[in-house]
Amino acid sequence: SLYSVFAVLFIYFTCISTVQTTDCLHLREQCINAANGCESVWNVVEDACNISVLDNKCKAEDTVGCNRIIQVLADEYPEFRNCVCTTDDICSITTLLGKQCGIDKDYINTETKLQWGFSALSKQAYTANRSCLEVNRECVEDEVCNKQLSLYLKVCSVNKKCNMEECQAAIRFFYRNMPSEVAQMMIFCDCIQHDESCHRAKELLHGKPCAVTVVSPPSCLNVIHMCEENELCRKKYTTFRSKCWRHVTKKCYNDEACLETLIKDDIPCSANADCKAAYISNWGTVLHTECTCHNLPPLEQPLCELFHHILHSKSCFS
Repeated sequence: SLYSVFAVLFIYFTCISTVQTTDCLHLREQCINAANGCESVWNVVEDACNISVLDNKCKAEDTVGCNRIIQVLADEYPEFRNCVCTTDDICSITTLLGKQCGIDKDYINTETKLQWGFSALSKQAYTANRSCLEVNRECVEDEVCNKQLSLYLKVCSVNKKCNMEECQAAIRFFYRNMPSEVAQMMIFCDCIQHDESCHRAKELLHGKPCAVTVVSPPSCLNVIHMCEENELCRKKYTTFRSKCWRHVTKKCYNDEACLETLIKDDIPCSANADCKAAYISNWGTVLHTECTCHNLPPLEQPLCELFHHILHSKSCFS
């Protein structure tokens, strides 16, 4: 009967799916343990796909970015091609992880965080205004930090064509998984004006130019609007404003007409630990990219300058 045929086909495809999932999980383990750059691409997959469990289904919040990096994984490491459906509109991370999806992105994060427990650098208390060259040197000399830095720099290397989205995902993974004191030490490091070696080290640690610099910087108004169209970025921006710029959130929230009435110099920033964590969380998103207020109509200038101040002012942390 027709029902019997469908039943047989269902069992057949279920069996294929089970075998394939097992093979894919094995490939994933090989990738993580390989020394050929696969681990760094996989880390970006984990972050770009932002895997979460919702109603017993695996859901990627940014399906476009997720599918792009999955395509990169399949192109660079063809053994994964049978694990992913790169022609599908639906994000194929579910196919790749199968039942292991419930582990979600914290699986690798937990492992990375455990590794940081063996780092001497993670035992240091944060001190402000460290030299970026000094911080970079200490990271390179620390086995755990150097490994994580190397994985991130492989993705963001200036020696190959820059893929901004991949580099941003690598930055998110790099900073999210290290101890907060180490992240602060790297992100809030600085250089004296003419110290070129220090400035090069700072660019490496801060994702420049690949994750930050674009040929024609967008207006800061456009950056905010782009962020609000992306679920992951929107959540980070909402948290950042509530933790750092409560005065803005309380008075105006998303009312741009109200925001235009605020004077940036009169807006207090709550420079506490939660604010610093929220600021660091913005790194690796469009909020961290360079933006400008040049060549805007005069009416848009005050709001743009306010957004530039909120996103890029270091007054909170200096």
